[in-house]
Amino acid sequence: MKGIILSGGNGTRLYPSTNIISKQLLPVYDKPMIYYPLSTLMLAGIKEVAIISTPRDLPNYQMLLGGGTSLGIEISYFEQPEPRGLADAFLVCESFIKDENVALILGDNIFYGNTKFHEIVNNFSGGAMIFGYPVQNPERYGVLDFDRDGGIKGIIEKPIQAPSNYAVPGFYLYDNTVVSRAKRLKPSERGEIEITDLNVSYLSDSSLNVQLLGRGIAWFDTGTSKSLVEASAFLESVESVQSYKIGCIEEISLRKKFINLKSFDSLLEKIPPSQYKDYLLKIRPEFSSDSNLSSSTIERLQS
Repeated sequence: MKGIILSGGNGTRLYPSTNIISKQLLPVYDKPMIYYPLSTLMLAGIKEVAIISTPRDLPNYQMLLGGGTSLGIEISYFEQPEPRGLADAFLVCESFIKDENVALILGDNIFYGNTKFHEIVNNFSGGAMIFGYPVQNPERYGVLDFDRDGGIKGIIEKPIQAPSNYAVPGFYLYDNTVVSRAKRLKPSERGEIEITDLNVSYLSDSSLNVQLLGRGIAWFDTGTSKSLVEASAFLESVESVQSYKIGCIEEISLRKKFINLKSFDSLLEKIPPSQYKDYLLKIRPEFSSDSNLSSSTIERLQS
């Protein structure tokens, strides 16, 4: 399965910060926002990733992440000159998707906890898979409408009166019919091809599956200043208690064996002295057969 991170748009809800930089490059606690959706894909075992952004912002993503080689993954970049709806991601990335299944994650969505995304991706066999997450303000989102037996009978976008409190977060899995389905969608009243309409197309032929995310899982849509602060506070609190970082893409690459220890050390040498580098140095002995690193090795990596 391939993965797409949609990081386009103008980020107007975060103006004036986004007047000069993409929303998904703003820091959420101690990392750029895009690290978190990228880490979600990597933890799910996805190694081929496309990033979609605006012509203005795309060079900054390329400067930040490069081609992904140092992380043991492949990153491609695609321009979306103007927002045309979430489902437009599949038209922009048609040449990237080809005949494979694909996961789409929104660049401002952060997940934490035992989501079992890796297991779900591994077991994905076709159709579409979306998720449901209980929220206090469902009118802000696409909302799941359940029938009496607990099945999904519809998805309602930003309802005035929500049929449930289960919102659809910005992580979706699709089979390789997604491009042809997206091409058939008609623009909504706001002139965009909507992800909800795409999901309904799968629902209409009984190929839409829904996985509910329950207790112990946190989801943040960091598209507003308030949610950005809330996410940062949450991540800082968890990291300070458990002593492990969340969304640390270099660590994930090593733990998932996308790279070996030699490649990890090469990464370390390129990172300037910082708390981030200190953390990576701290966890390095976990992966070494010789946990008592020589002083010369430590000094080289710290420099």
